[in-house]
Amino acid sequence: MLLAGCASAPPSPVPALIVSGCPAVVPCLLPATSPNNNGDLLTDQDRAESAWAECAGQVDMVYQHQQAQK
Repeated sequence: MLLAGCASAPPSPVPALIVSGCPAVVPCLLPATSPNNNGDLLTDQDRAESAWAECAGQVDMVYQHQQAQK
């Protein structure tokens, strides 16, 4: 008599991971500036605005994650 537990069978599926923590974020950093002329000043402003936008994107990501957990 062959027991059902002794027969060969395909391996069980891998369980899905459920992440319940906040997404990883990094500190918001603004680039250092030292403009020498108006052109440099405009370039520095563009870099600073880009850095703030990246930071705001992280804040939005965390906010959306927190709202989804409610």
